[in-house]
Amino acid sequence: MPGLPHRARHAGDDYGAPAEPNWREVNWREHLHQVRVDGRIVNFADYGSGSPDLHPVVLIHGLGGCWQNWLENIRPIAATGRRVIALDLPGFGHSEPPDDEISISGYGRAVNALCDELDLGEVVLIGHSMGGFTACETAIQFPQRVERVVLISAAGITTSDLMHQPILGGARIAAALGTRAVANSTTVVRRKRLRRPVYASFIRYPDLIPTDFLFEITQGSGRPAFNAALRAILSYDFRDRLPEIEVPVLIIWGYEDMLVPNSDASKFERLIPNARKVVFEDTGHSAMMERPQPVNDLMIEFLAEVHDAPEREEDLGAAATRGKQADAV
Repeated sequence: MPGLPHRARHAGDDYGAPAEPNWREVNWREHLHQVRVDGRIVNFADYGSGSPDLHPVVLIHGLGGCWQNWLENIRPIAATGRRVIALDLPGFGHSEPPDDEISISGYGRAVNALCDELDLGEVVLIGHSMGGFTACETAIQFPQRVERVVLISAAGITTSDLMHQPILGGARIAAALGTRAVANSTTVVRRKRLRRPVYASFIRYPDLIPTDFLFEITQGSGRPAFNAALRAILSYDFRDRLPEIEVPVLIIWGYEDMLVPNSDASKFERLIPNARKVVFEDTGHSAMMERPQPVNDLMIEFLAEVHDAPEREEDLGAAATRGKQADAV
């Protein structure tokens, strides 16, 4: 649930503190690119040259988001020697909507197609909220593509039941729609008294988040895919297929998540064979924004772990030979 303002002083020094290296030191326009995927423009940030021995990382934002949602995470991950791709999902940010109906399955195909277009080979997928839903779906549809997964407050468990719970579902949908409608105005970002009613639906203590970062993540609001993507989240249930994910999965959650209950972390952990969870106290729906440094440290440690890689039968091109892990120790 949102944190009361007087509780913010107890959130800890790492809450809202910028991660290092700092994203503000980069001219991000130099790292923005667009390609056509299935005939539609997909916008993405591409940062870090990447070591041939390390899998690229693909970051997938949530509902109403954009690639900037990962500004606190891109450089720290890239500093470990990995190439990092943060995309705008079709219909969000500066990516065009798809020609066909928006669906979680379609988003999984779009992520895979972008990886093909960029010749990434096997990748690490890191997804937040709807992006976590999409990351799992990609791993299910294209197991040869995914080396490991990080889920941050992922949709796909409780969200599949909301259509059958009108009161609970309506409250969450209203919160999401309210954020979309109001956050278009930069006035909201600049005026602290307006921040809380807008951002408290997904950030526990909005007043502790730097203004320039709030401005950046607001750029993803009000895009045409929002309502269709929301329907896609609520109408798709893949819980019976989660056991098909064989790669290692790290689950990160905020204990006070106001959109997706923290109990879903345990459900993901139970349904995915090689998964483990970490829950941050006094944290809301967006742990990678609220506590970027400890979340980055956790993800980087997970990415560095060695595990037995499953055999890959499908050829992914030249890049498929990159980043093969040594035998587990």
